Amino acid sequence: MTLSGGCNCGQVRYEIEGAPLRTGLCHCATCRKQSGSAFSFFGIWPRASVTLSGELGCWQVRAGGERFCPRCGSQLFCWQEGSDEIEIKLGTLDEPPSTLVPGYELWTIRRERWLAPQAGAEQHWRDREEAGD
Repeated sequence: MTLSGGCNCGQVRYEIEGAPLRTGLCHCATCRKQSGSAFSFFGIWPRASVTLSGELGCWQVRAGGERFCPRCGSQLFCWQEGSDEIEIKLGTLDEPPSTLVPGYELWTIRRERWLAPQAGAEQHWRDREEAGD
């Protein structure tokens, strides 16, 4: 499986080889503000599986460094320096991520009441426990 994506203006591009390690939805305040929506849909891949091109901006948040296109502002990735994993915002894929299904939801304490829990997805009130990944 090879996936590709990028920012709105095309200055940043990426390719991903292989399936994600996991996928999820996050309802935290940072993800809401970043996405401009009620939640963020993301996938986690090994950093070595992703090829990036273009200039990235970065701002630090609790979860790590949020990478974005400094030209158009598209939010694209999150990773901690030294981490071997990268979180990709699935809305930035070239094709709709229809085959990728959330395996868990984070910060469900902040989920909108009109959104039902995703069937079959783990539910976490706040952050997901790292043990057992």
